[in-house]
Amino acid sequence: MRVWIDADACPRAARDQVVKFALKRGFEVVLVAGQAVPRPSYNCVRLVVVPSGPDAADDHLVEQAVPGELVICSDVPLAARLVKNGVAALDPRGKEFDEGNMADKLATRNLFTELREQGQMGGGQGAYGEKERQAFANALDRILTRLMR
Repeated sequence: MRVWIDADACPRAARDQVVKFALKRGFEVVLVAGQAVPRPSYNCVRLVVVPSGPDAADDHLVEQAVPGELVICSDVPLAARLVKNGVAALDPRGKEFDEGNMADKLATRNLFTELREQGQMGGGQGAYGEKERQAFANALDRILTRLMR
């Protein structure tokens, strides 16, 4: 069992949470990034730095992750590609992507992108605080339990 992390965009607190779970449950964590990121010095954690370029990390995750594994990502189009391949996907704020909610998430993402481009709203998510960290930990526990059966 592996948990993949799109490390370029994942908050450090969420990455650290995944590593804690990996140490307790005995699975591998693979950080995938377009540039070097800090890697915890545990044998269960590996860092893959992909060549720079648009979507290089996303493409690597889609090519390497297999059904029964989990990818942590906040990129909705990436999550759609993963879910289509039967790979579980979870955002760092604890929201699981699945076939039932993918169309709505893509539509919402596209709407907000269009509104930002038109200058009708600001960009970005709020701060990553304790509430988000706890929601992520709860969702991570639930999905790992399901996948490790």
